[in-house]
Amino acid sequence: MTEGYGIAKEKAYPSIVKRNLKDNENIEIDIINGSVSGSTTASATSRLKWFLRANPSILVLALGANDGLRGINLDSSKANLSKTITLAKKKGLKVVLAGMYIPPNYGVDYTLKFKKMYQELHKKFNVVLIPFLLEGVAANSKLNQSDGIHPNELGHELMAKNILKYLRPLL
Repeated sequence: MTEGYGIAKEKAYPSIVKRNLKDNENIEIDIINGSVSGSTTASATSRLKWFLRANPSILVLALGANDGLRGINLDSSKANLSKTITLAKKKGLKVVLAGMYIPPNYGVDYTLKFKKMYQELHKKFNVVLIPFLLEGVAANSKLNQSDGIHPNELGHELMAKNILKYLRPLL
């Protein structure tokens, strides 16, 4: 989602966030989109280590949906996210954790535990939580590509608005 699967990079929400801040609020920021389509939480810490070279001040951690869609053990996903948040905080970054929901393919219990994972990480690490990154986008055929999973350009516009509410106070 973050990478902008199926759409041009400049139409993905990270680029839209940057453009909106510059055009509407005269705030210039650099955004490094470290996303890889199809990635899971397993690669989060190693990718963060790579991007720390750019000295970021904020990490928007929008990972886990692919874990959930693949039915990956949630203890593993939570440990991966915890390790990444710990590293980010150790390096002085403000962290925005983007919560995800998944369809009930793996049962109600897994689905509820998946959603709860983000809430628990938010409380444990005292990070900013976007309850659901795809609020207003998920399951809306007008805002998603034909696969019904990946947001289209209009969906990314709404995702940018969702993120800006939580990002602005940190700037």
